[in-house]
Amino acid sequence: MSRLAAGVVLVTAHDPDDGPRGEDVGMTATSFMSVSLDPPLVLVSLRDGSRMDDLLAEQPVWGVSILSEGQRHVAGRFAMKGRVSDRLLFADIPCARGEVSGAPLVDGSLATLECRTEQRVAAGDHTLVIGRVLKVGFPGGEGNPLTYFRGRYRHLS
Repeated sequence: MSRLAAGVVLVTAHDPDDGPRGEDVGMTATSFMSVSLDPPLVLVSLRDGSRMDDLLAEQPVWGVSILSEGQRHVAGRFAMKGRVSDRLLFADIPCARGEVSGAPLVDGSLATLECRTEQRVAAGDHTLVIGRVLKVGFPGGEGNPLTYFRGRYRHLS
C-alpha cells in the first residue's frame, strides 16, 4: 500500500474533560477519504486504542485540516511516536477554533472540515470513523496538497 499516493490531513478534536480548560488533540492521517456527496460524508481510519480513537468514541464532533505541501512540519509533528503532549505541539501552530466542533483548524490549510460522527466500524486493528460534514472552510486558498508516497512526504510536480 506504500505505492498508493495519499493526501495528508490533520484530524483534531477538543477533549473538554482533560483538565480545567480541556485539551486539543491532533493526529496526522493519510487514510482519509470522501464517502458521499449527498449527504456529505468522509471517513478516517484510526488505530484501535490510539488517543484519537478513544477520544472520538466519546466526542462526537471533530475537525480535519487538509494540509498543503508547505505544512509538512505540521504533519510530521503530529505523526511522531512517543511525542510530548498535544498542548505543546499546538503551541506555535496558527489555528482557528472551529465554530461547530471547537476543534483547532490549521490556518493556511487547503480546506477545513468540521464533522459529526455518524458511524464507527471495526476493521481489523483500526476503527473506520464516518463523519457527516457540517461546515467547510478554505483558509489557505489555492495551492498543492501535501502527499505521502512510499514512506515519505511528497509534493506534486
